[in-house]
Amino acid sequence: MESSGCDEIQEIVIVGGGLCGLATALALHRKGVKSVVLEKSETLRSAGAAIGVLPNGWKALDQLGVASHLRTTALPLQGISNRMRITWMDKGNEKFTPYKNIGEVRCLKRSDIVETFADALPPKTIRFGCDIVSVEMDPITSLPSLLLSNGKRIGAKVLIGCDGWRSIVASFLGLKPAKTFRTCAIRGLTSYPNGHSFPLEFVRLIIGQTAVGRLPITDKLVHWFVSVQQGIDAKFPQDTQVIKQRAIEALSGHPADVQEMIEKCDLDSVSFAHLKYRAPWDLMFGNFREKTVTVAGDAMHVMGPFLGQGGSSGIEDAVVLGRNLAKTINGSCFDHEEALDQYIKERKMRVVKLATQSYLTALLIENRPMLTKIVVVAVMAIFFRNQSAHTQYDCGLL
Repeated sequence: MESSGCDEIQEIVIVGGGLCGLATALALHRKGVKSVVLEKSETLRSAGAAIGVLPNGWKALDQLGVASHLRTTALPLQGISNRMRITWMDKGNEKFTPYKNIGEVRCLKRSDIVETFADALPPKTIRFGCDIVSVEMDPITSLPSLLLSNGKRIGAKVLIGCDGWRSIVASFLGLKPAKTFRTCAIRGLTSYPNGHSFPLEFVRLIIGQTAVGRLPITDKLVHWFVSVQQGIDAKFPQDTQVIKQRAIEALSGHPADVQEMIEKCDLDSVSFAHLKYRAPWDLMFGNFREKTVTVAGDAMHVMGPFLGQGGSSGIEDAVVLGRNLAKTINGSCFDHEEALDQYIKERKMRVVKLATQSYLTALLIENRPMLTKIVVVAVMAIFFRNQSAHTQYDCGLL
């Protein structure tokens, strides 16, 4: 240990304590494999307010053993109400997209998910306040080594980057930087102490280049988002009160109940983000392993929210990682590198397809030339005729 220059060496180190990082640690724990999660912040992260979980996400959560508990935290969007309603306010048009055949859909608070994952992990699995400065290969051990901001070095036999679209681990692997959509999103939660009367459906209202979406979580809590078209380099305030005011201004002309929803929002839940994505062609030809280093979740395949699969696909990654890395323990796989190769083989085309469909959907939503939209519609008709097929994917048993 001393000769390697590391202060300690761990079997498996996961960088990032978000959804994917904690899910990966939990998948490994369920298989009897110990790991350590290094999280930059001082507490559990829950930025983003809430996420929709589609049937494929519930299959993954079932494998992690936490689906039953999470089902108690949110109402199901099922049966005839399991649909999406899109209304173009300035055109007077309304479109219903039925989802009644796809299965279980719920909107979950992000904090409920990360807390559930964290509570299921052994004590001291998560180390908070660990700011990673760099990743390099130790010249003596040939193992990945992480340098923390406090000067400490931690070696890992396996390193998994779950550190988001600005991933240091992805940079180490040589992945191209994430790109930026023209669309920005303001997200938040609104509580209704006396209950709300919204139907259990995903509603999207559109005026010009501004859209607002609403998804009930419980009978007293609603998740919402506002998407606006802005320049890629546009600056936006991080003060929640100012962000809320921007959302209100953007929704001028929308129904009174929509404006009231923003007015009464829980300020602590409000966030703004430029939507990021990793280009499908970068995913197709990118390198996702260097010796025993790999990535998962947004660090691997950050995508726009247009399919509602960002969170669920990261949880799928966790199940596949846990399944394959566990094989290095029971002897059915030769080594860690082979396990990571199998993980990448199983996940690559899945995330390429998701990223491609999400990217094409974004081109239809954004203010693009008509010719571009015509071409996109044609491509979608050929390759994504069943546009909800992605919800039926099964990542398999843990």
